[in-house]
Amino acid sequence: MLEISKYRNIEISKQCSMYKEVLDYSLLAHNTFGIDAKCSRFLEYASVEDAQEIAKHLASPYLLIGSGSNLLLTVDFPGTVVHSALRGIECVSDTLVRCGSGEVWDDVVAWCIDNGLYGAENLSLIPGEVGASAVQNIGAYGAEVKDLIKSVEAVEIGTGKLCVFSREECQYGYRDSRFKHEWKNRYLITHVTYQLTTDDSERRLDYGNIRSELERRGITQPTAKQLRQVVIDIREAKLPDPKVMGNAGSFFMNPVVERSKYEQLLAEYPEMPHYYIDADHEKIPAGWMIDQCGWKGRSLGPAGVHDRQALVLVNRGGATGADIVALCRQIQHDVREKFGIEIHPEVNII
Repeated sequence: MLEISKYRNIEISKQCSMYKEVLDYSLLAHNTFGIDAKCSRFLEYASVEDAQEIAKHLASPYLLIGSGSNLLLTVDFPGTVVHSALRGIECVSDTLVRCGSGEVWDDVVAWCIDNGLYGAENLSLIPGEVGASAVQNIGAYGAEVKDLIKSVEAVEIGTGKLCVFSREECQYGYRDSRFKHEWKNRYLITHVTYQLTTDDSERRLDYGNIRSELERRGITQPTAKQLRQVVIDIREAKLPDPKVMGNAGSFFMNPVVERSKYEQLLAEYPEMPHYYIDADHEKIPAGWMIDQCGWKGRSLGPAGVHDRQALVLVNRGGATGADIVALCRQIQHDVREKFGIEIHPEVNII
């Protein structure tokens, strides 16, 4: 682990140390699927001291959440739910930005661009909070947050010990990290430090329809702000607003398959989109396969598949977590039958 002493004089949260505690708490405002599940106890920390106090006395069962944008609740949770309200964004060097884990991720992207720091533009409008970005390794349009993360600060549950982990220690993979495996439920994340750049010339434009949309607007050399706006516009055109129609964004991960499997499918579906991973692997969009199975725009009871993006499952009104799970399983079955590929939820199902 990195030394924590170098952060000792940096205070980006000015809130007093008094964590929030509520019993028999509705999680409706803490999940974007709009599921009105409850927890027995809700705790929220707004400072490192809060997190340490909670960590020392936290007893199982407990659930650590962000904004709930990657969460599907299927039952009331019979324990404690813990959430970070620790805010603050601050430069700790010319290109290092340290953020409280409760900050909204997209606010961080906007702040960086406004302050002449670049590299996060392709990750614009991804829902969720800073703490979740470090757990999930959020990604979109050819970019992953792991390439920006410098370090993750956390409090160890049980001891209250302050820890700082380097990017390498977090062992990031596709929508994956040690926080989802051997470190799961072991730490309360307090801050994440990102490494940006002041170079406004390097851009990732060849993923999805970014370049074609830029060309349509007559932009050949986009600024960071222009690229961010294009990404936002593309996402808003494809993805439903969870305030209007409950959803958690992309529900399934895009599967990475062996080259032999990819070549077999390409021979059968020459128009199949795909993304090169390495000499032995190719990524196939799960949304395309779901669409090919005829699910785009269809429903199974009050749960459905969005009509503009088949990767997104939606609550059409009154759906329970069990309704969404039933739809998920039927889609998995149909994709497996048609393509011989297993697709797995990106969403955390509780």
